[in-house]
Amino acid sequence: MKLSKKDILHIVVIIIGMIFLAIPIFHNNLWFDESYSVAISNHTFKEIWEIGSNDVHPVLYYWVLHILKLIFGSSILVYRIFSWICACLIGIIGYTHIRKDFGKNVGILFSFFSMFLPVITVYAGEIRMYTFAMLLVALMCIYAYRVYKNEEKKQIKNWVLFATFSLLSAYTHYYGLMAAGIVNIIMFIHIIRKTCKTKKFIYELKVFLISAITQIILYIPWVVSLLLQMKQVSKGFWISVAFPDTIIEFFKFQFTGNLGGTQYIPNIYAIIFGIIISTYIICIFVKNRINKKKVEEEKLPIKLSLIIYIGVIVGACVVSIVMQMPIIYARYMLCVTGIFIFILSYYIGKNGNKYITSLICILCIIAGINIQINLCKDNYDISNIKPYQYLKENIQESDILLCQNELSGFVTFTNFPNNKSYFYDAEKWNVEKAYKAFGNEMETIYDLKEIENLQGRIWVLDSSDYKLLEKIKEKYNVNVIEQKNIIQNIIVSHIVFL
Repeated sequence: MKLSKKDILHIVVIIIGMIFLAIPIFHNNLWFDESYSVAISNHTFKEIWEIGSNDVHPVLYYWVLHILKLIFGSSILVYRIFSWICACLIGIIGYTHIRKDFGKNVGILFSFFSMFLPVITVYAGEIRMYTFAMLLVALMCIYAYRVYKNEEKKQIKNWVLFATFSLLSAYTHYYGLMAAGIVNIIMFIHIIRKTCKTKKFIYELKVFLISAITQIILYIPWVVSLLLQMKQVSKGFWISVAFPDTIIEFFKFQFTGNLGGTQYIPNIYAIIFGIIISTYIICIFVKNRINKKKVEEEKLPIKLSLIIYIGVIVGACVVSIVMQMPIIYARYMLCVTGIFIFILSYYIGKNGNKYITSLICILCIIAGINIQINLCKDNYDISNIKPYQYLKENIQESDILLCQNELSGFVTFTNFPNNKSYFYDAEKWNVEKAYKAFGNEMETIYDLKEIENLQGRIWVLDSSDYKLLEKIKEKYNVNVIEQKNIIQNIIVSHIVFL
């Protein structure tokens, strides 16, 4: 089959996008959440399930990392490449699926935004479940829509794939669970409405019930863990919610990848980009209303996508406010960013002006290049290696690591898994069971008395905020062998009890 110019352009966009996303991922640095992923992957499937039951996410992603570990060994680079592969696959389905279902313009824009939208650029190489969840949710929605549009055909393949990706989404992230729940509800309502009109849809109702019941049965084993996690979150999980700031951050995050104090590009970019796209879409909408261009069938994909995307946000708000369990967090929206990308791609691809569309793509590329420059500066900075080189050169097998509620301390635990480590939980985070991910060599203590009888050298991983070393010196007669600022405000001190 001969490829058209648009098909060739589409393939070129995907290839360039894959290379572009790979630029900053070849490093071994970790931040806390990534260190947790790496640490928990070293456990058995059973242990991952048990430990994950005390964390705040389902365990499928950690199981996948464990499989990668069994095949390739515990490799930070392999784990990053897996996240990159998932991000690339999202772009590729723009060619293999979106193009076929919604047209070449929509397909190529979907692939482009999937690889150059700032938020994807930032998270494509993270050792977290987000690109994996995004891929699963996107595939779930694609096969659900294929079933939705072709309900008169006996399409077992699409039903099986829809149900499979739905279940996998629910086992990967709770935003994936909400998305899967909303999609299944939409399918149920649609089939019931059709069934009420004609008996031709009795077959579809039977298949849906089989699909839904199978998913529920296979998810029941995790329900107990879910209830445990809900109890855990209600005791004071770290996420805080403030309106309207939290919702504004949702908006900015999709266009910048900025979150909290982490700034990859100025937030003004999100405002400019958001205003341009919003104005563009409003103009298209008004134009279509005036010209009555849109037929109902063409509106359907947008309507369904908006229901799912907004439904997830509303669901997170309800859980956070009504049930008093804060789960509204912009990073979690990555799970449904594929839907957000489809909304942009479909609306612009079907109705857009090529010059304005080109301007939006150029803005994406400019932002992406700036982000990549900043990421490369951070990820490939030689100073990242020095702290652990220093520790490797000086730490002994019998030495002990100790930190308070300093997240960088856990990253150090991950880099030195064979050394006995202690987490002094002075603020009682209620994470002892979840932090078993960091290995059998780590223990959680709630009082410094528990370290009185430790023998040998202790490395105190401290910061100016917690001043753990000062607390120890106030209580005990210790000898500080050496004190060194190793990274940012993290201070490592050799001490021995006298």
